[in-house]
Amino acid sequence: MTGGWVLRRTITRNTRWLVGGSVLIAGYQLCEVAIPILIGVIVDRAVSSGSYVSIAVWTAVLAAVFVVLTVLYRLGARQLMFGIARESHLLRDELSGRALEPGGLAVAAGRDDAWSSGELLSISTTDADNTSYVIDYIPRVVSAVVGTVACGVVLLTIDLVLGAMVLVGIPIVVLGLQVTAPLIARRVEAQQDTVGRTSGLATDLVSGLRPLQGIGATGAASDRYRRSSRTSLAAALRAARIQSVHAGASAAVGALAAMGVAVAAVYFALTGDMGIGALITVIGLAQFLIDPFALLAIVPSWVAEARASADRVAAVLGAPLLRGASEKRSVAGSDRAPAGPRGAVRIDCSAHGGLTDLVLDIAPGEYVAVLAPSARDAAALVELLAGDPTAPAGSVSVDGRRIEDIPAGTRRHAIVVEHHDAHLFTGTLGSNIDWGTTASARPGDVEASLAASAADEVVALYPAGLDHPVTERGASLSGGQRQRLALARALIAAPDVLVLHDPTTAVDAVTEQAIADGIRAVRGRAAKTTVVITSSPALLATADRVLLLVDGAIAAVGSHSELARGRDDYRELVSR
Repeated sequence: MTGGWVLRRTITRNTRWLVGGSVLIAGYQLCEVAIPILIGVIVDRAVSSGSYVSIAVWTAVLAAVFVVLTVLYRLGARQLMFGIARESHLLRDELSGRALEPGGLAVAAGRDDAWSSGELLSISTTDADNTSYVIDYIPRVVSAVVGTVACGVVLLTIDLVLGAMVLVGIPIVVLGLQVTAPLIARRVEAQQDTVGRTSGLATDLVSGLRPLQGIGATGAASDRYRRSSRTSLAAALRAARIQSVHAGASAAVGALAAMGVAVAAVYFALTGDMGIGALITVIGLAQFLIDPFALLAIVPSWVAEARASADRVAAVLGAPLLRGASEKRSVAGSDRAPAGPRGAVRIDCSAHGGLTDLVLDIAPGEYVAVLAPSARDAAALVELLAGDPTAPAGSVSVDGRRIEDIPAGTRRHAIVVEHHDAHLFTGTLGSNIDWGTTASARPGDVEASLAASAADEVVALYPAGLDHPVTERGASLSGGQRQRLALARALIAAPDVLVLHDPTTAVDAVTEQAIADGIRAVRGRAAKTTVVITSSPALLATADRVLLLVDGAIAAVGSHSELARGRDDYRELVSR
């Protein structure tokens, strides 16, 4: 997949809007050409006949052309803007789907580093928009060519020399200005790439600010961003420099060409070869030619920007998966959910993060808690259960199906992993906990999940209840409130297997005990499998089994009370 293919597809799947918009904008340009002609005709009628009626009629015609001109532009622009917005949406949808592929994206050809979430965000927004703008560039070029040719034809009828200056001279000059096109394309592409990477880095650093502060790495992160920003600035300046030179040269040559046509027309008028009306028409057309000439000259810069963005879009859409489709189907029909009790989990991982030779079976409906003194081990286990594409193939299965074999559209019914960081989105309290399952949930299930997570207390704080607005990333809520809402969202989803990572670190001890009892009650009543990675005694005490994970391996298994009585290290870990 290449950027050229992306641009061609953009054009072909928006042909309806592109053709209609181009025709309307070309009609608008022809009306623009007609205006100086009509002004010349009005002057000729005034000078030659002195008839007020004739002047009034042609003035009315001029006004009608202005009305048609305005309507054509508005209708054409509306079609083109619809096409641009539609294409931007389609590209964002494709890029988002690609970024969220269960198999994960491998490093694309020509890259020496992995895709970052920030860079993928930059490509799915800025580059998607830049790519879609080709729908605007084509009608502009078409209208500029139509307007230039129309001017040339009109000037030919007035004087052969003037017509030749436009129809022959302007194309030669425009082609000459394209000599810098390859250099512009290279510099713009380099700028787009460095700016995109810097924007992605900024997004990643902002989203990871709290962990960076926790490990004291904000200084190193700032230095890294500063270096990336300087590289981006240098690339932007190089691109702007060549674009400015090209734009300046285009403007100068365009003005000189228009001036040449005007001077020639004045000469012909002085020698008696041209009337006053024709002179005014030629001067008006010469003035008009400046805009389409400048547009035709600047096209390489526009195309370079669209092509550079399309290349980045193509790199994401064409990036191979860490696990290809051939690896995703080990058994025919493995995407079908098995009959009988659901929620059996098997972990068989030779090595991932700090985990080594981890083998674990969890029965359907079982409540298992994991205590991992090492944050690295806990994070590796969560990644494993979430289906991390970098983990060994076949390391985690649910009901006999590997996680990566479960279709993405149905995976949330099989397993949901609620990470330690509670992610909320702009919207309302209700929209942040609704997975689309609340409408079909049994009466009382939603209320029970809200109560079990203590999120009902959060909802009760606001007069609007579930309709209370939530700002971006849940910034309008406290950490404990975000954590409760995220837990409620996971409980309402009611998957066969629910994995929770430290779900109560931001709440007080009393609320923590209530949440521990609530999770046990809701999940136990539905006979659903639950895995909690935590150091909370309240959560550990409600589990059927507790696993002590030390140095990446299971060191002990038992109930919370058994381990607390029999192991000093366990007792020290859970004591507060």
